[in-house]
Amino acid sequence: MKKFIHIDMDCFYAAVEMRDNPKLANVPLAIGGNSRRGVLSTANYVARQYGVRSAMSNYHAKQLCPNLVIVPGRMQVYKEVSQQIRAIFRRYTDLIEPLSLDEAYLDVTDVDACKGSATLIAQQIRQEIFAQTGLTASAGIAPIKFIAKIASDENKPNGQCVITPQQVPTFLAELDLKKIPGVGKVTIEKLHTQGLFKGQDVLDKGMSWMQLHFSNFGASLYQKCAGQVIGTVRTERVRKSLSVEHTYEYNKTSLEQCQLALPALLEELTLRLEKQQLMGRINKLSVKVKFADFHVTTADQSGQRLNMDVFAALLAKAYERGVTHEVRLLGLGVGIDNSATEALQLSILD
Repeated sequence: MKKFIHIDMDCFYAAVEMRDNPKLANVPLAIGGNSRRGVLSTANYVARQYGVRSAMSNYHAKQLCPNLVIVPGRMQVYKEVSQQIRAIFRRYTDLIEPLSLDEAYLDVTDVDACKGSATLIAQQIRQEIFAQTGLTASAGIAPIKFIAKIASDENKPNGQCVITPQQVPTFLAELDLKKIPGVGKVTIEKLHTQGLFKGQDVLDKGMSWMQLHFSNFGASLYQKCAGQVIGTVRTERVRKSLSVEHTYEYNKTSLEQCQLALPALLEELTLRLEKQQLMGRINKLSVKVKFADFHVTTADQSGQRLNMDVFAALLAKAYERGVTHEVRLLGLGVGIDNSATEALQLSILD
């Protein structure tokens, strides 16, 4: 029987800022850019009471909470704290799958610490995180990986939730489908139109029906609701793409204005590719456009090297899809070819 822990820091970036500046501890606080078009990366729990959320524009957040304090992020500080936290994880297991700076999966199936109790290990890790960083974390513990992630959100902040093997069937049957990782806003609407709201609804339909109406996704969802997908902690994550994007304080009102913004984006993309030594592994070029009405579209094509003319043509193609031709965000991206890495991994396994 597997033992998974999902550790999720509580409003991580905001918590670091409150720790380092106690004057911010009891005010509505968010982390984001300074412009009205900036996007928030996180908000503390005081701000969330007003409806302020991550990925929300500064302008919208200020409408909801006029007294909101928005401070710029200090990414280097957050990375340093994240490294402290991961060092604590490594005291217990090498099977660690970071999802971001502030959350990770741990496989503690064969860990002897705390007499092998995943519940006590999670509790001890959270205590050590607080002792060393002054920050709180929440945890989910379960014999199935994705259930551990869902459970970590159950008793936030600064709590943990255990789903035992005996509790798994009931937990999955009663589970709101929108909580399952991979079930997004569009997908949940489609599920609801078929009368699917809880895990038990999926089980009642059966595997064949789910596959017929929702293809491979339906089959996968059935297997999750049936407790058949245990999951594994992946200690190495393969990058499949890399992109840069910018939200503009004032809308671009023509294709020509958008084209003029491409060189700066291309320069940033080039620097990131060179820094990560990925320039020779490009297999696709893409452009992203978000219009003033928040409609998002992308255009892409195969390509092995950065090419301004190709990006310009893709931008023109994407731009024509807009109902409004005012643009608030532009992005450039590339696909990454991992075939050589995968072949090497296979040869090692062989």
